[in-house]
Amino acid sequence: MKIPEILQSQRPSISFEVFPPKASAPFEPIAAAVEQLCDQRPAFMSVTYGAGGGANANTLPIAKRILAKGITPLAHLTCLTSTRERIQDELAALKAADIENILALRGDRPADSGPTPGCYAHASDLAADIRSFGGFAVGGACYPESHPECAHLADDIDNLKKKVDAGVEFLTTQMFFDNNILYRYLAKVREHGITVPIVAGVMPVTNGKQIQRICQLSGTYLPSRFKMIVDRFGDRPDQMLSAGIAYASEQIVDLFANGVNHVHVYTMNKPEVGAEIIRNLGSIVEA
Repeated sequence: MKIPEILQSQRPSISFEVFPPKASAPFEPIAAAVEQLCDQRPAFMSVTYGAGGGANANTLPIAKRILAKGITPLAHLTCLTSTRERIQDELAALKAADIENILALRGDRPADSGPTPGCYAHASDLAADIRSFGGFAVGGACYPESHPECAHLADDIDNLKKKVDAGVEFLTTQMFFDNNILYRYLAKVREHGITVPIVAGVMPVTNGKQIQRICQLSGTYLPSRFKMIVDRFGDRPDQMLSAGIAYASEQIVDLFANGVNHVHVYTMNKPEVGAEIIRNLGSIVEA
């Protein structure tokens, strides 16, 4: 099933993001965790391409596992270090495996490296090529607090419009911890003429070190009440797990109540996180 069809529903839904193992890591433990997350019957599940492309060899096998479990997979595809020929090969492999949905991303820039000759520079270019290839629903990323490499939110929204004009049919947000940031962002995006569905990305923070890394990478704003949770429970893994899931669950309920009907949970491959959130939401979400 193509994700834009799923997002037409006005009933609240939850989807999950998972990541494949690195090429040097065991495959089966993560595949087993992914299958347990499938058992929660999310609306769809996305599979990352790996930081810097390092896990890309396992993206397709994990997506195929998800599809075999009866869940719609969304394969990430990054392009910053990929030639057009390589992307065409990857698209052909995805199509042969009956994967119908792709999240088109620029990807992280390699450290101490400039643009690679013959490779893509922007996600909008990748989206256009996927659209031309045919047969896929194309998604993209958006950043309620602006992309880390873009100094001004208005410029970032201009770039987002280029992605949508290039063929992106739905968007998933970077994580955020203050829902008011998202609500203000959605108003600005809609004013800019961007009307495609936007799925809210929520990350349950389950350990203190995790939030430090998140802030370093993305500059995400942390509201004071969230900081207090991390200060109180961050050095106790069992308590931080419970507190992080509770905070994320409260965020999701507020999003649903304010008309944001589709939420994407960054699970970090933890079946217990997905299961507990679905349990907390109860009959609010589809079984």
